[in-house]
Amino acid sequence: MKPYITFLLLVIAISSFAQQPDTVFLKELLQSHPELFSKILSHPTQNEVQILYTQIDRDKNNTPHFKSYSYRLNAKHYFYPASTVKLPTAIFALEKLHELHVKGLTTRSTMITDSAFAKQTRVKTDTSSANGLPSIENYIKKILLVSDNDAFNRLYEFVGREEINRKLKKYQLYHTRIVGRLAVGDAGENTRHTNPITFYDGNQVVYRKKALYDSLNYPMRLDNMIMGKAYLDSSDRLVNKPFNLSEKNVYSIADQQLVLKRLLFPQSFPTNQRYNLTSADYAFIYRYMSTFPTENIKPTYNRPDYFPAYCKFLYYGGDSSAVIEPNIRIFNKVGDSYGYDIDNAYIVDFKNHVEFLLTAVVQSNEDGVYNDNKYEYATICLPFLKNLGHVIYQNELKRPKKHLPNLTQFQFNYSQTK
Repeated sequence: MKPYITFLLLVIAISSFAQQPDTVFLKELLQSHPELFSKILSHPTQNEVQILYTQIDRDKNNTPHFKSYSYRLNAKHYFYPASTVKLPTAIFALEKLHELHVKGLTTRSTMITDSAFAKQTRVKTDTSSANGLPSIENYIKKILLVSDNDAFNRLYEFVGREEINRKLKKYQLYHTRIVGRLAVGDAGENTRHTNPITFYDGNQVVYRKKALYDSLNYPMRLDNMIMGKAYLDSSDRLVNKPFNLSEKNVYSIADQQLVLKRLLFPQSFPTNQRYNLTSADYAFIYRYMSTFPTENIKPTYNRPDYFPAYCKFLYYGGDSSAVIEPNIRIFNKVGDSYGYDIDNAYIVDFKNHVEFLLTAVVQSNEDGVYNDNKYEYATICLPFLKNLGHVIYQNELKRPKKHLPNLTQFQFNYSQTK
């Protein structure tokens, strides 16, 4: 009887995450604000918008319960996920450190990357870190603070392509694949090869990760993987053919929110579906996800190149002049490329006891030419995400709650962020 009850509880827990979200609420909410959303709603493709909004209600024990609402959610309609793939890769890097069981190997170990295949590059120093040396810890900081591309590439090389995609399946992320580095023209055979890496404690070698080759393929046939009417090639020459993204990374909106939900609320998942992270790992990620770049000491990010809302698209619109509200913190990971703006966020207002999950993508490329850096981010995409965040937040302010959440685990003293 006991094993049966355990199995039944596991089935109930898993099925609760598989429930289909309400598809009416968000549509009506957007339509009720034509002054904010009419440009998107009247566009023939609605700018490829997909939204997943999850309300969180706490019970008397502060246990979270979730109810989701979606708008045009479609895992079969492809969008380029850009930098959003960096969050699961960072998580898997921390997991790998634990699973190697190597004495003396930590997030702060000096990480020297070598090369062993065409176009691979070496890294021996990191001037952004406190000691001038590269490490897993500093790479993750740079990913969470400013979405650094090189930092992601180094973690991709550490974990390895095969292990990344095996972990994605382990965590039931069936509409996701991560198959290449970012912003270095990684393609074809190069994506399969990952660099040899040596970790040091001072001058002593603590671990050597050999060069790896991933022979596996991760085919996905989705709508919209061939886009537009033309693109610029690597030499900035115009090619009058549609832009083919069929070999690129894939990361659906629902999978993005699932990664974030599992990260923020591990106790809501069965034990075998929780990340292999320590309490210190969780606190580290929470802190740097929610730290504004200009609050950090090392790495250092100053105006005008960086500003508080630099990687906050929902609610702040990534606006350099945004007025930051002191009671609100956003735990998120954004992406922007090829005309797509994406934000995967947990938004908290500590003063008013508000918390919710919101994940969205919007795209604008009016001329149909890709890779030309001519997209309507500032006029279409970012204002949409800003307005969406505000409208959902206002809805949350009015939404009655039987039990107010205790959010202390997400509160940090950012004046001590280093």
